[in-house]
Amino acid sequence: MIAGLFLLVVGSRILVWGAVHLARDLGVSDIVTGLTIVALGTSLPELASSIAAVRKNQHDIALGNIIGSNLFNTLAVVGIAAVIQPLTFDAVIVSRDLTVMTLLTLSLFFCFRSEGAHRISRSGGVLLLACYIGYITSLVMASLGNR
Repeated sequence: MIAGLFLLVVGSRILVWGAVHLARDLGVSDIVTGLTIVALGTSLPELASSIAAVRKNQHDIALGNIIGSNLFNTLAVVGIAAVIQPLTFDAVIVSRDLTVMTLLTLSLFFCFRSEGAHRISRSGGVLLLACYIGYITSLVMASLGNR
């Protein structure tokens, strides 16, 4: 188990480093790289643990992992980074990306509530995944349009 966790972390780090270098070589902006490649690479261990939890019918662990990770990243990671060095960012992050994050978080809540007591259906999962793919596609298209 320890070896598997170690290899999972090492593999995700290699994926992130390689993808970031490739994105820079292709001229992709840092914000798009962070919102896509880095986010995916750092979330792969969470995805693996959530899939393992769901396969063992431990759905609360999978959902807690998602909510806990979002809370930790939003509050602790941003907070610690801002304590070390005040953060400055482009206005598009607030107007586009934080708005999208808030709306998608609310859509998760509505998918959860619309299926009755404590359930997200396959169609809800497909809807959430389609929203993510649409968001990533719009980021890439906007990035290519700005070159």
